[in-house]
Amino acid sequence: MVSDEGARRDGSASAERSGSVPRPRGRPRSFDRDTVLEKALLVFWEYGYEATSVSGLTRAMEIGAPSLYAAFGDKRSLFDEVVGVYAARYGRFADRALTEEPTARSAVERMLREAATAYTAPGRPRGCLVAHAATNCSDPEVERSLRKRRVAGIEAVERRIRADIDAGVLPVDTDAAALARHTGAVLQGMSQQARDGAAREALEGLARIALAVWPPTGTCRG
Repeated sequence: MVSDEGARRDGSASAERSGSVPRPRGRPRSFDRDTVLEKALLVFWEYGYEATSVSGLTRAMEIGAPSLYAAFGDKRSLFDEVVGVYAARYGRFADRALTEEPTARSAVERMLREAATAYTAPGRPRGCLVAHAATNCSDPEVERSLRKRRVAGIEAVERRIRADIDAGVLPVDTDAAALARHTGAVLQGMSQQARDGAAREALEGLARIALAVWPPTGTCRG
């Protein structure tokens, strides 16, 4: 078992890094699960998966390692749950924009504008957890799971663009795949610049320039 300060026995250090410590059973819970999960989320968001240790998590969550394993499983299981909470609590603005806006262009405009606000919000880490948490990560499954989420986001934008092409809102020669990938690249770039200290206003300016590559919308069937 790993102590709060780190591993004590042979192989424990690597077990902490990989999160492969068995879960204790039968330990009573004396904390609010959602509260400590949010604390873990902020740690992973700030430092990424690789640089976050179990001892760092237990300090931030204010629980012991046995309680962490009993409630959440290993480090990897905790991270997977954190990513789901992040997507539902902090990353829904993209899905809402694609669902609620009348055109793909207006959806992306709203998405980028709200990203500028979300990525620079005070009182929490900057940028996007999904974009950065697997940087320099030695666990290929973690990297793969976040890459899958990023790709899914780009594919959702592409579907929205293709729907507008089919409806005659965008020209038939619009490159939907390239335009969607451009949107993904801008979002990831905004996230990195936010982490580097860019202000919300600077990111909003970047978003306005990014929209200039879009073809005109309207009735494109003649």
